Amino acid sequence: MPDLSVESPYGRLTLTEEDGRITRLRWGGEGEDATPLLAEAARQLDAYFAGTRRAFDLPVAFVPGLGGDVMRAMLAIPFGETRTYGDLAKTLGAPAQAIGQACGANPVPIIVPCHRILGASGLGGFSAPGGIETKVALLRHEGAGSLLL
Repeated sequence: MPDLSVESPYGRLTLTEEDGRITRLRWGGEGEDATPLLAEAARQLDAYFAGTRRAFDLPVAFVPGLGGDVMRAMLAIPFGETRTYGDLAKTLGAPAQAIGQACGANPVPIIVPCHRILGASGLGGFSAPGGIETKVALLRHEGAGSLLL
């Protein structure tokens, strides 16, 4: 599977493509396969971090079952807005704990914005290096920092 690494304000990110879809964005890694899709994904990530892009227009591979439903629900959350695990649980008819597990297992963070999902009384978790600090930085980047006070 082709991989392409890009630098970001939060460290190196590596994108993976399979069958014409982005299947993974992971923290760290090394990849040099600049397929047209991966090059476009890198361009869109650069624009997002530069503040000139608010949404991604990329084909993403959804995981099966509830995880894919959660990914689709996260993609529907506008730039700079947040939802809670409970909000998604109500929308999808699933327990909030299962929603949290699906968010934590999101294979394409940032592009599928799991950082926009918060706990009812806190930030919830985040799988990136830096954990919650990275989640807070991404939310501030999107102008959602006032929600964190």
